[in-house]
Amino acid sequence: MSEISETELNAAHRLFGERFSLAQRFVGHLATTGIERGLLGPREVPRLWNRHVLNCVVVEELIGEGNRVADVGSGAGLPGVALAIARPDLCLTLIEPLERRVDWLDEVCSDLGLDNVRIVRGRAEQVTDTVEADVVTARAVSALAKLAPITIPLVHGKGEILAIKGRSGAEELSKAQSTIRRLGGRDTSIVSMGADVLEEPTTVVRIVVGG
Repeated sequence: MSEISETELNAAHRLFGERFSLAQRFVGHLATTGIERGLLGPREVPRLWNRHVLNCVVVEELIGEGNRVADVGSGAGLPGVALAIARPDLCLTLIEPLERRVDWLDEVCSDLGLDNVRIVRGRAEQVTDTVEADVVTARAVSALAKLAPITIPLVHGKGEILAIKGRSGAEELSKAQSTIRRLGGRDTSIVSMGADVLEEPTTVVRIVVGG
């Protein structure tokens, strides 16, 4: 089981509130079956809270009340499951092409009792007709130039893309600007989230579409 430091514990309580115990159970799944099934490497266990779960959940501040959120390439449920735990008002669609990951997500969401989540097996570009979102999230999927064409269509002309990136975010955004504009992206920005609770803030590339 992944240990949690006092700093991480305080941050987790602040970000998850009364649903902290659900977040703990989610981390338990990540640290056990998540590792066993190859969704994360074993070296990630000591960093599950800070580098993964808390790093993802701070993005919830950018998402409006009751929004429909599509999480592309959900994998280990980051950020999708973390957001579903922290924000029961959201309607989450987790999009994942690999069957073993879909099975794991289904087991985890069932165990946690997350009734605000549906899981769709497929690639993002294959489910545009059946998924319509206000906000699309993605983490560790691909560079923005490739990510924009598979995420922007999911908002169907109006919404936001929130791509969780590392230090390469600004460079990726610069290279992808023409593609983003062509697809209807109206405004782009780099947003730093969680500076008051995380050791290293989360970098998010925010793309506003239409409006």
